[in-house]
Amino acid sequence: MVHSTCYTKHHLLISMDKLIVEGGYKLSGTVNISGSKNASLPILAASILTDEPVRISRVPDVSDTNYMIQILSQLGASVERSSGTVRIESPDGISSSASYDQVRKMRASICLLGPIMARMHRCTLPLPGGCVIGDRPVDLHVRAIQALGARVRIKGGNLVMEAPNGLIGTTVDMRGDSGPTVLGTDNLMMAAVLAKGTTIIESAAREPEVVDLANFLNKMGARIEGAGSRTITIHGVEKLHGCEHTVIPDRIEAGTFMVAAAMVSDGLQINRVCRKHIQAMADLLVECGHVVEFDEEGTSVFVKPGERPRSGKILTAPYPGYPTDMQAQMTALFALTPGISVVKDTIFPQRFMHCSELKRMGANIKVDNGTAIITGVEGLSGAPVMASDLRASAALVLAALAAEGTTEIHRLYHIDRGYEMLDEKLMMLGARVQRVLDTDARNIED
Repeated sequence: MVHSTCYTKHHLLISMDKLIVEGGYKLSGTVNISGSKNASLPILAASILTDEPVRISRVPDVSDTNYMIQILSQLGASVERSSGTVRIESPDGISSSASYDQVRKMRASICLLGPIMARMHRCTLPLPGGCVIGDRPVDLHVRAIQALGARVRIKGGNLVMEAPNGLIGTTVDMRGDSGPTVLGTDNLMMAAVLAKGTTIIESAAREPEVVDLANFLNKMGARIEGAGSRTITIHGVEKLHGCEHTVIPDRIEAGTFMVAAAMVSDGLQINRVCRKHIQAMADLLVECGHVVEFDEEGTSVFVKPGERPRSGKILTAPYPGYPTDMQAQMTALFALTPGISVVKDTIFPQRFMHCSELKRMGANIKVDNGTAIITGVEGLSGAPVMASDLRASAALVLAALAAEGTTEIHRLYHIDRGYEMLDEKLMMLGARVQRVLDTDARNIED
């Protein structure tokens, strides 16, 4: 737990821990899903659109949200955090320039561009970093803010944007080469809420995280219509005010535990979910022969392995299609599923670095041109493996839970970016996992 503006060393530095997983133990019981990491980040950024206090509940305690909170503090916001609730107050005079040291650690810091430009009419933002899973250009973000009248240049590795007379509403198409951009849609929405006139976003991302941000902004006094559809209309207002908001459940964490339940459980009850958000993942598990049962409200789901699991096919797509953030986890399940399964990632064709590590554990996987062909094997064996990105890390944990013997997962900081207390939650379900200091970290880090 993090109180006030004091952050633990665990979140200020990259974790040099590793996870030791003893495979072969069945999971059982109930797990509660945390708030969405991908919804929390733009909502935290949007808090600086007003000088009044905002209170955001169910913000997951993961390194990405903690980096965002640190950046907000550096900009001059007053931040207090306790038990999953973050209170932010951004007085007049906050800085329009973010620090490279923090921004480089997290790609999602680009979503500060919209709110800083909306409030300050100028912004200096270092080009962000984050995990390496293929090309993730920020040109759509820049082009969107330019369309509202901002001037942009790159100086010393920084994006420098200015709109001395304020932003002006217009129509912007946000379609990219791989479909609509979620953070780009978020950025444009946040920039447009204080712009003069009306902004229409064509080819907008439909993801639940975009809808959650729109709901938050509307609570602050924004006038946004159509979030969740391909066309979002924002009528600019002069000022926003404080509000309270609860972040939606993390659909990717929910999907990860659903896959864990199908792989290595006697049945898991997964609470704090939204059925609509995870329907694509639920449908695929059912198609592959597993049991998935929702309660009447769609806020809880029971998953257990099917008696006759079947191979499957994944073609990732923007929401409501199958999410790219869940293909690695399903690849771990397919590795132990009879038959031949196929995974094609149309969003990030290079996002298959986990496959080489799964092969070290005995998986039969061939990757070619953005497609993985997985031939199911009877069993996996524990091995030292290395996480390459957030979701690849989750896939390795799932494989380790099902493998015979002990698996050591290095670069655990990738998991800490987006899963709140994953090791603790797994232990409560009966897994044998242990987080320890990685004394070999200096030998394996880049």
